[in-house]
Amino acid sequence: MKKGAVFALVFSLVWGFVISVSHADLVTIGTATYEGSSYNLIYDADAPMGSIVWLDYTNGPSNWVGQNNWANGLDTAITSYNIYPAYTVTWNGSWRLPSAGANPQGGYDQTTSELGHLYYEELGLKNFEDRGFVPVSNDELNALNFGNLIASNYWYSTEDIDYPDKAWLFNTIYGGQGTYVKTAAFYALAVHNAQVSTVPIPGAIWLLSSGLLSFVAVRKRKVKKFQRS
Repeated sequence: MKKGAVFALVFSLVWGFVISVSHADLVTIGTATYEGSSYNLIYDADAPMGSIVWLDYTNGPSNWVGQNNWANGLDTAITSYNIYPAYTVTWNGSWRLPSAGANPQGGYDQTTSELGHLYYEELGLKNFEDRGFVPVSNDELNALNFGNLIASNYWYSTEDIDYPDKAWLFNTIYGGQGTYVKTAAFYALAVHNAQVSTVPIPGAIWLLSSGLLSFVAVRKRKVKKFQRS
């Protein structure tokens, strides 16, 4: 095998890795340390209101104001980030609750909200009726990148413009969303607007190419030795 062919092979392998990552629906890009434990940071490039990173942590039940305060407080509560070497992240804004969108609608199959998009388009789940009236389980919610989703109600950051005492929520058991009084205690997830880029690691590419070239050199020596004998 010629050197040019080897480098072409290396390039195709590395570029194939980069393309596969950049086109993935959900990508775990690293971890964040919160309250002494590490939780996955999951990138969603196709979110309806711009690319976001999910923190794979479900905060225990609290009212709407309490959950908004919790999410906004993550900017200081998260003590460290471990972004994997293949990624670079540009953070925009602050941690927050997911949004129900500019014009939220109640019911099933609502994918213009951030939780609805995650549920239907990224996790590939169906609504309660299409599932034959079978509730979604925790295992189904966590079949892909997530590990800490709970089948229950999650608050959005979005208030009900017609009823100031209510806010929007998403139900991960049935796949529906609607509004409820803000004083009720429900779970929460946090998201952060961000842009994530995938880049080859030069050192890793050099090691891979060097290894392939060494393999070719050894193979050539063995072939020559065999031909002389």
